[in-house]
Amino acid sequence: MESGGVSLVREAAPLLGFALFFVLFFRRFGLGAVLGYLVAGVLVGPEALNLVGGAESKMGIAELGITLLLFLVGLELSPTRLWRMKRDIFGLGLLQVALCGIALTVVIWATGFSLGAAIALGLPLGLSSTAQVLPMLQSAGRLRTPFGERAFSILLFQDLSIVPLITIVAILSRNPADSAGPPGWLLALYTVLAVGGLVLAGRFLLRPLFALIGKWGEREMFVFAGLFTVIAAAAIMDALGLSTALGAFIAGVMLADSPYRHELEADVEPFRSILLGLFFLSIGMMLNIHAIIDRPLFVLGMAAALIVTKAIVITLIGLVFRMKWQQALALGLLLSQGGEFGFVLFAQAQHAYLIDPVASSIFGAVVTLSMATTPFLMKLTRRIRSEKKPQVDGLQPPKEDGANAVVVGYGRFGQTVAQMLMVQGISVTLIDTDPEMIETARTFGMTVYYGNGRRLDMLRQAGSGDAQLILFCQDGDDMDREFLESVNHSFPDAAIFVRAYDRRSMMRMNDAPVEGMFREVYESAISMARAAMQCVGVDEGEINQTEQDYREFDTNRLKAQKSSGDIYAGRDSVPEGLSHLRSARDAQGDCG
Repeated sequence: MESGGVSLVREAAPLLGFALFFVLFFRRFGLGAVLGYLVAGVLVGPEALNLVGGAESKMGIAELGITLLLFLVGLELSPTRLWRMKRDIFGLGLLQVALCGIALTVVIWATGFSLGAAIALGLPLGLSSTAQVLPMLQSAGRLRTPFGERAFSILLFQDLSIVPLITIVAILSRNPADSAGPPGWLLALYTVLAVGGLVLAGRFLLRPLFALIGKWGEREMFVFAGLFTVIAAAAIMDALGLSTALGAFIAGVMLADSPYRHELEADVEPFRSILLGLFFLSIGMMLNIHAIIDRPLFVLGMAAALIVTKAIVITLIGLVFRMKWQQALALGLLLSQGGEFGFVLFAQAQHAYLIDPVASSIFGAVVTLSMATTPFLMKLTRRIRSEKKPQVDGLQPPKEDGANAVVVGYGRFGQTVAQMLMVQGISVTLIDTDPEMIETARTFGMTVYYGNGRRLDMLRQAGSGDAQLILFCQDGDDMDREFLESVNHSFPDAAIFVRAYDRRSMMRMNDAPVEGMFREVYESAISMARAAMQCVGVDEGEINQTEQDYREFDTNRLKAQKSSGDIYAGRDSVPEGLSHLRSARDAQGDCG
């Protein structure tokens, strides 16, 4: 497998090796993965060690990471959530993008750039790094706070603003090839038709497709279908001369309310992470180090101007929205860096002949340097803002549902458990793999997501990281202690309850870190026995004593079986009055 005479395998080894080392290194010191990818890209690229070439060709693949990122953003935008956050998204977000973009355009224009170049550089610099800020907020436990939601609202509007910003660059273009394209009114018509077509396709094609895949239980087909949805939507927009990011975003929005959302997130997220990492690696490889060395003071000064300008503007906007000054300043510092979409827009501006490659490299370095300051500014915001702890009441996190309970399996058993919890006012996220059951539950107003609750990534997407309870209610005899230990390790704050198939199943899960295990027919069998004894006239006191004796006998014997691992253990412990059980149990193996 060759590329330009160089084996792709030989290129992949140093690329991935440097990325692995520097991402771990920067994460170790709390500086985030993005900076690690950028530094690794610079070192392996042609400007440093020259171990890997062809950054431009890799960028073509890496831009799929941006496309997948927009798809995942779209999956978060259910109409209900969008409506709840509308003031912050379309008020706070719009003002931030517009005012920061204008202010930075003026700053760049004052340094001697033409007005077109200043606009093409200033507007992208107004955007912040979603890929850097959101993971940092999540790891700090701040996504569910009012502060975190406002930061997310701004980042969300920034992601939505990519399409109009690309359009502005295209309008300013000096490239004859761009001017030969269709007029603006025709592009607008194409956009409306394409968006409408994608929405209809999602309603009448994609949802039935995912229901069919879910019915067949083919998980790898879910991965294929998810990637096909993103790429097909992006390809349609690209064929019409529109933004591929818009196509991916619409694809996410039209599936945001589907029961397959969490499964899609869990399946697409690894591809998004890998390709977004490759994107930052490619950016680092493409940076013109010599151009930066020739003008180091300009790069440092512009990076400082970027941070100060955005911090001031966002702080003032926050005060207008009646935030406390500590909160407003913390928000300004947190979002003061440049973002990953700046690199995309710089490339668009270079293609449009608005800036030259040297300017693109210099301002790419400005964005990179501003990103490097974010971890330190994040720590500073913790000291500034007056928030003492996350306020979770009435809030939903931007990435996860944050239910109090996650119930896996919505069959006969899970329905009873979930409904009793909801009667008590406990919010529940339900996960099941039966599309017919999901659709039936939705007709009764229940929200059940398609997915395999035995996957840790699926549990994480469903909000188990913030849940107080995780209840495994599905049938079957394949639950084991090792899986439950991994669940407990991943979600240590959640109490775990498990439906067990029989005694052998409980023995296999012996010493698992769970709050309780419940045999699926145990209580119903005891209830039937009580009813039968009542029917033949047994005294109620004797019935109660019989039940008590049996429960004591069963509990003691189960302890003996668990400790010894022998299903026949405890046969000699049958109490008087229950000795008739001995021969029956010996004959049947006592697996109930």
